[in-house]
Amino acid sequence: MRHPTLESGWLDRGTALYQLYELHSTARASFLPWLQANAGWLEANGNALPFTPGRYLAAGCQLLARLCQGYPRPQFGLTRTSIDGHRIAVSESVVLDKAFCRLLHFERAACLGQPVVLLVAPLSGHHATLLRDTVRTMLPDFDVYLTDWRDAREVPLADGVFHLDDYVAYLQEFIDYLGTKFHIVAVCQSTVPALAAVSLRASRGQSTPQSITLIGGPIDARCEPTTVGELAASQPLAWFAREMIDTVPACYPGAGRRVCPGFRQQMAFIAMHPELHLRSHLDFYFDMVAGNADRARRHRSFYDDYNAMLDMPAEYFLETVQIVFQECRLARGTWCIGGESVRPCDIRDSALITVEGEHDDICSPSQTRAALDLCAGIGASRKHDLTASGCGHYGIFSGTKWRTWIYPRVRALIYRYACLPAAHM
Repeated sequence: MRHPTLESGWLDRGTALYQLYELHSTARASFLPWLQANAGWLEANGNALPFTPGRYLAAGCQLLARLCQGYPRPQFGLTRTSIDGHRIAVSESVVLDKAFCRLLHFERAACLGQPVVLLVAPLSGHHATLLRDTVRTMLPDFDVYLTDWRDAREVPLADGVFHLDDYVAYLQEFIDYLGTKFHIVAVCQSTVPALAAVSLRASRGQSTPQSITLIGGPIDARCEPTTVGELAASQPLAWFAREMIDTVPACYPGAGRRVCPGFRQQMAFIAMHPELHLRSHLDFYFDMVAGNADRARRHRSFYDDYNAMLDMPAEYFLETVQIVFQECRLARGTWCIGGESVRPCDIRDSALITVEGEHDDICSPSQTRAALDLCAGIGASRKHDLTASGCGHYGIFSGTKWRTWIYPRVRALIYRYACLPAAHM
């Protein structure tokens, strides 16, 4: 169902901030090579004498260069994995190519018959490469497919618009492609459309995944609202259309498309914890001065992914605000897609796993586990909730806590249900 309020002229509004941003980026690019060249020269000539003025200047130039440069979509770079002590080649291929998303397959050289997993990346500002560590960790144990959402500024107007309903339709198409024996792992924003897609299939009597894992998502944003949820609920939709939507400039394939620009989202993310980002950049500067190459490398690696943002289609962004955060239609049971009600209670043949972080300030604890009550048709023995103590949002799908505590438990549960037949309740 399309939403008349989103098509009543709101998407023709907005400011020219995108064009101003591009002008500013062009201006920064003019002196970026000078900064990079000076940083390289100063670093090369300062290594012999630690803590000289040259080291401080080199570190300053490196920091300024990183603050001024653009951050394109990173590569996954996952060419090898290790299985039982053996190095196995991995190739990345596109198996389904849609206007706004590609379905990627990380195919391993050895066909091991392990469970198939559809990893659903969020479409909430960052590229799917933010899940690189998630994919890397899963590769030894699973045959991994991943949704790779396109930057809307790269999608020509001729390819049409993209609604939240279309996101759900894409997932249903991907599910059809994978067949009957596979598992879904959805992260953050993607948990809502992923649960909707499975719910619709269950209501139609179609097959559903053997297990559904929902990681840190706003299944019910009313539960312990975070800053993100409070902002979404506190402003009318017209405010978001006015403040967050702009037009893609002529220099991109998607020129003229109405989008929520990546740079606006990045400003919003940084504004949530400005002191943490400032501290991180200062630490990078002093690590460069002191020659702490490994710490500086980790900073670069994290911010190369964190700063690489994509534009979201305006209609999709506004509908997500309205349906997920303002009206909470999935949790309230009022969401209809194409005339069909989204009924998680109709899911019976899938196991359900929810994962939350104790200190998640994006999707607070209890927002994801709300799915356990919504999926009333799944037996209690096939529902599982994992809460990672001391863990924030990104830590529940990337980093040490993900690799050492969360993933081993998720892997064990998925393997349990990969071996068991569906349980009709």
